[in-house]
Amino acid sequence: MSVDKLITQNFRNLDSVSINFHPRLNFFIGDNGSGKSSLLEALFFLGHGKSFRTTKVDSLARHETNSFVVSVRDSNDHQLGLSRDLTSGLTNIKIDGQRYNRLSVLAKNIAIQIVTPESFKLFFGGPKERRRFIDLGMFHVKHDFSTLWKSFNRVLKQRNASIRLDDRTKSVNNNSMLSYWTEQFCQLSIELSTLRASYVSEIISELNCWLAILLPSLKERVTVQYLQGWSQKNTLIDVLTSNQEREASFGYSLYGAHKFDVKFLLDKKAIETELSRGQQKLFLLALTFAQTSFIARVKRVKPILLIDDIGAELDSNSRTALSKAIDELDCQVIITAIESSVLQPFLGACEDRKYSMFHVKHGKVLEIYPDDSEFNKSEKAM
Repeated sequence: MSVDKLITQNFRNLDSVSINFHPRLNFFIGDNGSGKSSLLEALFFLGHGKSFRTTKVDSLARHETNSFVVSVRDSNDHQLGLSRDLTSGLTNIKIDGQRYNRLSVLAKNIAIQIVTPESFKLFFGGPKERRRFIDLGMFHVKHDFSTLWKSFNRVLKQRNASIRLDDRTKSVNNNSMLSYWTEQFCQLSIELSTLRASYVSEIISELNCWLAILLPSLKERVTVQYLQGWSQKNTLIDVLTSNQEREASFGYSLYGAHKFDVKFLLDKKAIETELSRGQQKLFLLALTFAQTSFIARVKRVKPILLIDDIGAELDSNSRTALSKAIDELDCQVIITAIESSVLQPFLGACEDRKYSMFHVKHGKVLEIYPDDSEFNKSEKAM
């Protein structure tokens, strides 16, 4: 699946836009603040029900407006859209004209993967960022994951409440309640851990293929370590039993499937301490490509890959390697850049102009027509 058309109204700093996308490659050129990232944000919001730039949904509305609209038509002629009314706080979700209440229904129809300058948080943002990355991928390819994760979170809340209550009252009844939720908690943790371990193993296999293109000299030195959320040497029930007093002092569950982590290592050292900034970005791209290609291989809905500021941190050799990697991807790719010169490796690899290019300025989007060496001056209003 690919996006054929994007329509936005009152979204961020964009004018009301209607963009016809190429099914393969799309480039958006413009200065900082012109609206390039806002276009990616609109697509991301439609696919995830949230922004990658802010947690405040109402801030997505254009200044001095009280609503916004984002909608797409895909290559299967399905129409997906949502609107947000700031006055009432209501979000209206529609797929082919039918109303839905849950934002998650959109993610079942459109799978968005993204690499932005903020993606470095995968290294520096702690386990929470890595958990989010893995679980977003699992949502698309592991059919049992969403239901299992909801059940686990419900049990986790109950167990945490029982830990706090048990610590306050020290009653036999409360202790038996904690034992009950602990049993459920352990069972679901093990099921989630097994599912995640399988997914991470599959991602590692995909990752090796993309590292061979993007970081071939480092491929054999990179390892990925999955940490399930408790010691591998002990059962979860034994770990929880031996840490009862410690959990009581904190007032919540310290071990379990919610504490899993994935560590990326180079020669057994944290990868962010060993790689340059440019190499880190190539690794992030390889990891995202691995997840994107895996989703494409096992899911009916092919993902759409968004890459913001393609030129940042990457030299010409890195961009050439990246263009080869993108050429291997079986999905739609949408790329932003500040300067047209950084796109030359990508344009040279695209025979017969198998891409579309746009210029973004002050929230307006114009399609442009480059020649072989530089952009000519003809522009066509959308």
